[in-house]
Amino acid sequence: MSSRVRRALVGITAAVIAFLGVGQPASAHGFSSVVYVHITGGDGGRVRTVLELEYDLFVVSAADAEHDDPLFRAGTAAFEAEDARAQAAAIESHSDSAVRYVTERFSVGAGGKACTPSRAGDVTMGRREGVPYASLPLEWACPAGDGDREVRSTLFPGSEGYVRDTRTIATYDLTGISGSAALDAGHPSFSISQSWYERFWEFFRLGAEHLLTGVDHILFLLALIAGSRRLREIVLAATSFTLAHSVTFLLAALGLVEAPGRIVEPVIALSIAVVAGWHLWRLRRHDDRAAVLAGPAEQGPLGLDRAGWLRLGVVFCFGLVHGLGFAGALGIDEPWSWTLLWSLLVFNVGIEAVQLGIIVIVFPLLALLRHRAPRAGMWATGALCAGVAAMGLVWFVQRVLEG
Repeated sequence: MSSRVRRALVGITAAVIAFLGVGQPASAHGFSSVVYVHITGGDGGRVRTVLELEYDLFVVSAADAEHDDPLFRAGTAAFEAEDARAQAAAIESHSDSAVRYVTERFSVGAGGKACTPSRAGDVTMGRREGVPYASLPLEWACPAGDGDREVRSTLFPGSEGYVRDTRTIATYDLTGISGSAALDAGHPSFSISQSWYERFWEFFRLGAEHLLTGVDHILFLLALIAGSRRLREIVLAATSFTLAHSVTFLLAALGLVEAPGRIVEPVIALSIAVVAGWHLWRLRRHDDRAAVLAGPAEQGPLGLDRAGWLRLGVVFCFGLVHGLGFAGALGIDEPWSWTLLWSLLVFNVGIEAVQLGIIVIVFPLLALLRHRAPRAGMWATGALCAGVAAMGLVWFVQRVLEG
């Protein structure tokens, strides 16, 4: 292969890596927030909501929107002191600003008419994913009649400049109907009486969008594809990864296991570098590198040699950690229910659909290149893995320092 072609392949691969990584934060799950809403029936036909909001984001956003500098100073001081009582007191002492900020961006309606909000209790503090959250209970007086209840949330929009995006995860048990829903900027509202397929489509879409916007998971998958010589290898690797992250995703999302983000996120970044580096190491230790990429491996169980099985085990272990990252993005840790379980499974199916789509597109292209021009395939996959490994190491260092 000529040096000109070689430089072109390396340049194209580097451009792809740069495109995926440009502007991305050190954590694919950072700079975004999740709001949790619990919706139940109240006295006299009222609707009761309990909103859980990320404390420091709530304080900064409300103070800025309502021009309440004392709220910002008191809330920030309490946050830095890690004093839960002081945090709750800071919001309570500026409850007008805090409640007004929320009710201007979160609403309940009935039959197409707005319900009137009011305070329904004191602010309390808790923690999710190691982050302080403020719980704000509200009651909504709705117009008389049996009109359908609609919930709308545009809390913490990206236009405020504090977070990239916000998801609102709602669980509800109202008028004999229970379920869960996922809202974001593109889909800010839902109806309590929505059909089961509408509800599940929201979670499928949320899972698909999470993988598409989670560049670290995409790079991990690209490293798996680049390091697989045959279709069987990528199928087994992807299956191992899927099984592993599905297990920890469900356990973590249901609150049965927990791991702090300051540990999970660096390990995810390290997994990217390790899986990509694995292929580079194989290239270095074999003299006929093109043949290694194109030819069959030594036969063993399921057609894998010892190195193939070791790689599969490493992928499975890292998949367990990636599952914790997926669960952290969705953030549901409610009591067990079949509705919740199905919502979580559909979210996971959305992730898998995008993952399968990437494999179907990328692997045949690499396989064709390896077959037609083995050395060009070697350089293409080597450049791809080098770029992925470098980005994984950069993210690892950033996430460790941020933690």
